Amino acid sequence: MPAQDNAQCHPVLIDGAWRSAQVSGMFRAVDPKRGDDLSDQYPMSKWADAELALNAAASACTQLRDIEGSSFAAFLRSYADNIESRAEQLIATAEKETALPAEPRFRSVELPRTTNQLRLAASAAEDQSWRSPIIDTDNNLRSVLEPVGPVAIFGPNNFPFAFNSVSGGDFATAIAAGNPVIAKAHPAHPTTTRLLAESAWEALVASGLPDTSFQLLYALDRDDGLRLAQDRRLGAFAFTGSREAGVALKAEADRVGTPFFGEMSSINPVVILPGAIAERGEAIADELAMSGLMGTGQFCTSPGLVVLWMSDTSEAVLDAVARKYQASPCGSLLTAGVRDNLATSVAALIEAGAEIVCGAGNAEPHNTFKNTVLRVSGEGFLERSEDLQAEAFGNALLFVVVRGDDEAARVLGVLGGNLTGTIYASTDGTEEDRYHLVASALRPRVGRLINDKMPTGVAVSPAMNHGGPFPATGHPHFTAVGIPASLRRFTRLACYDNVPDHRLPKILAL
Repeated sequence: MPAQDNAQCHPVLIDGAWRSAQVSGMFRAVDPKRGDDLSDQYPMSKWADAELALNAAASACTQLRDIEGSSFAAFLRSYADNIESRAEQLIATAEKETALPAEPRFRSVELPRTTNQLRLAASAAEDQSWRSPIIDTDNNLRSVLEPVGPVAIFGPNNFPFAFNSVSGGDFATAIAAGNPVIAKAHPAHPTTTRLLAESAWEALVASGLPDTSFQLLYALDRDDGLRLAQDRRLGAFAFTGSREAGVALKAEADRVGTPFFGEMSSINPVVILPGAIAERGEAIADELAMSGLMGTGQFCTSPGLVVLWMSDTSEAVLDAVARKYQASPCGSLLTAGVRDNLATSVAALIEAGAEIVCGAGNAEPHNTFKNTVLRVSGEGFLERSEDLQAEAFGNALLFVVVRGDDEAARVLGVLGGNLTGTIYASTDGTEEDRYHLVASALRPRVGRLINDKMPTGVAVSPAMNHGGPFPATGHPHFTAVGIPASLRRFTRLACYDNVPDHRLPKILAL
């Protein structure tokens, strides 16, 4: 991407001001339905922009250390109000940049979820109990969770509001925990991100927080993104996206010991026991097809792998799902890159032994792929398990048909880490032994174990775990959703030994 005059593109937000970027190149978002470039032009920043942002964020940490939680709360609530006041502009922009529907996806679901989690984070910033202060007067020891330092956030392509680098859960919780944020926009929806950042900036100025509490870059080249991940000025790195990019960033962060919280890859296995099929196979087929095709399968919790026991009734469910996939329109994928990666992933599954039931090819119009159902035997899966559990992000589904309980347990036992795992069982209690066999194999492989419903929804609840073993995330102990647990990612445990009260943080003073 050649360097150009930075006056031709939107400014970045660095060091307390909207300023012209140090430009190494420029880009425009692409209309996913038509394939045309959209009008707004954005900069790919040189490292000099990241350097300035890092220094400003490091300086902000000193100022933020002495600010009360009520000030962070005021900012987050004002920001949520600003988003709601501009909801229609934001929704129309996001729909144009992603081809995801305004209704119900954005207006009724994702935008309210975004403002809700901002306000929940605000309440946590005020409450402070989640910081777990401990005072041991006998030994004159005190400990508490404190802000970790500047947090870099790289957001995903598929949630332009709820996981956006300047409005999503990572942003809300990093700020609520008292950290400055360096956000990088996703190139699939830069205008949505800019409008959100402008709303956040207005709230920030009104709140009285330091004007370097958050900063925004639109893009960095790959080498500079990796350089950012291993910069010692960062306190933590939060990433949502592909496994390839996440693993590369994590490796750089690990080199210097920076905590890396990455959501990277999940096929979300769904296990349907024979008794459940006998009871309500048709209804389960409806649920599976609806969940798998929702948002054209572009959810991190979309079902990607389904385990069935070999039988005529199981074949009927598989056939019913395939018919629904064939009869449903092929939705637009977020970018041409998503379509190309999906085609590559499906081809790799077929090469590894999966058989085509339906689909498995590009479709028209632009950025669409045929709704795809594949199948493989349990024995075949076990022979190529690593290859056959690779994520095919989009509207593709792989059935694994097993010959019995033992083979099912073996299939589940070789799975890598996932965000979710679902088990459908009969409701009459006759499958409890089989359920417990399956659950014991599946439970260590997933962050959230689900019974009798599809995994697509993620409730914003204190009890939610939106995490899991690698490669679903970089660390199985943490969640990206669920306040206050998700705030703890962006803290460090600080201990004070024999420190007089007047030198202690207010939360630890008697």
